[in-house]
Amino acid sequence: MKNLNVLVIGGGIGGLSAAIALSRSGHQVTVIERDPEWSVYGVGIIQQANVVRAMDQLGLLDAFLDAACGFDAVEIYIPSGERVARVPTPSLVPGKPANVGIGRRALQKVLGESARALGTDIRLGVIAQALDEDDTGVTVHFSDGGGARFDIVIGADGIYSQTRTEILPDSGTPEFTGQGVWRYNFPRPVGLDALHVYNGPVGAGMVPMSADQMYVFATSPEPGNPHYPREGLAAAMRSKLTHTAPQLQALAGQITDDDQVVYRPLEGLLVRGPWHRGRVVLLGDAVHATTPHLGQGAGMAIEDAIVLADEIGAHGSPEAAFVAYRNRRFERCRYIVESSLAICHGQIGKGPPVDNHKATAEMFAVIAQPI
Repeated sequence: MKNLNVLVIGGGIGGLSAAIALSRSGHQVTVIERDPEWSVYGVGIIQQANVVRAMDQLGLLDAFLDAACGFDAVEIYIPSGERVARVPTPSLVPGKPANVGIGRRALQKVLGESARALGTDIRLGVIAQALDEDDTGVTVHFSDGGGARFDIVIGADGIYSQTRTEILPDSGTPEFTGQGVWRYNFPRPVGLDALHVYNGPVGAGMVPMSADQMYVFATSPEPGNPHYPREGLAAAMRSKLTHTAPQLQALAGQITDDDQVVYRPLEGLLVRGPWHRGRVVLLGDAVHATTPHLGQGAGMAIEDAIVLADEIGAHGSPEAAFVAYRNRRFERCRYIVESSLAICHGQIGKGPPVDNHKATAEMFAVIAQPI
């Protein structure tokens, strides 16, 4: 299919990546994003070797690396603070870092500026209220009172996807895992040249994301899925680090600003049936939301976008393209969702403990395979 008029619902990492991939393939793309401020929380994100390769495929590698901090290894620590492994992570793009840490706002800036430069129309504060589909297209009714006709629609609207609910109402809902994740930014210490992963009942990590900044994440048991009010978040995160490795306890005193703490309960979702209905298709967290234990949630969405654009160009109908896209993506995404959840469950006693060294090495072998 060529020269399509495409609507992408959701202006996050997956949606913007789809806009870029499709625009580069000659399609006209509109992105709608419900948040009028297009806000992104200010901590970082790990983007591993497959994402560095994907950014090269999207034509964004230089801008991406300029905004990020590269590293080529993962170090594994036990609760005592002793390092037990350093896992090299080979680059998939010759001469470039294997992995990066990057601020989420910096990543959005790279993706958003690229999408707009390629001609994508990005509309903020707009929701798709209804999708009226027929054999030749989809008429979309917007929350601002307008409407437009599109050849295909892509739902990249996250784990609570309204698009998924509309087109696949029986596909399941997100499930709470029993764990939550805490994140906070810190000055980057001298010598932090790898992702540091700490095992234990509270799993944690240090991620370099610029020359002078890193962020720390911690995954904690959260029975009953409690709500944490904004006031007191810093104290709550400090308390989660009380019995972690000495390196993490030493940082806890710097967690003082409630507004800089990012907490979210960890939920998962895997749509095992079709990922589309008619001319409407889903990608990213809308069909395979994963916990962050393998650092691959965003990476899977970016890969989805590239594969979807590829299959749209290779087939003569939306049905054929969307089936081929899902067939290429399902097993890889299933592996990430289930392997990440196994680590989560091992940490909180809902399953056998997982050897992070082995799991990390296996994951890198999987994501090195072509998409």
